[in-house]
Amino acid sequence: MNLLRSTLFALVFYAWTVIAVLLSFPIGLFGQRAIRGWAHLWVRFHRTCARHLLGIRTVVEGAPPAGAVLAAAKHQSMFETLELLLMFNEPAVVLKRELAAIPLWGWVVRRYGVIPVDRGAGATALRRMMRAAEAAIAEGRPILIFPEGTRVPVGETPPLQPGFAGLYRALGLPVAPIALDSGRLWPRNSFVKRPGIVTMRFLPPVPPGLPRREMEAQVHTAINALEMKA
Repeated sequence: MNLLRSTLFALVFYAWTVIAVLLSFPIGLFGQRAIRGWAHLWVRFHRTCARHLLGIRTVVEGAPPAGAVLAAAKHQSMFETLELLLMFNEPAVVLKRELAAIPLWGWVVRRYGVIPVDRGAGATALRRMMRAAEAAIAEGRPILIFPEGTRVPVGETPPLQPGFAGLYRALGLPVAPIALDSGRLWPRNSFVKRPGIVTMRFLPPVPPGLPRREMEAQVHTAINALEMKA
């Protein structure tokens, strides 16, 4: 049954995604706000497909912070990369440069206003990330980052990527840690998903200006708060 659910989800969601990307180009003629609104409709469609085709629902513990904030989330699946877009006000998502370079799709995400990062470019990449983040904050948008750098299997707690500390120090924003357990139902690199409830827990903010080690320890502990549950 789970294989059937997952197959149906893939057929419906990705077929519509192709159409949505193609329609983004004429919609983009009406400006960035139109693209962002269209993207959020697509993300809501993903939520509907996950709920009704896969049987995956979300329970939110705590409240997403408003205003300029550095939102740092655990990353276990594709699910949260889309679901979290609906919980913040048009967040600027920090993602791998390769994703923003995908033909057609890359144009859409760049037009939406993401923050591409070239992990191999060192200090140059960090400066570009800072400029893009500052531009997003000037618009009143939060920054959404997955500080472990990639999707990790349930139970793993890798160290935070060094660029996260640089972003924290340069922007002077509080960090809103987000723990989640999507990997139990949507395993990394697995086609088959399982029905159930994904918990997303918004933890108390970490204030700006802390020493690097103290900040990283607090954020690392917070985003991994649900690992024992898994």
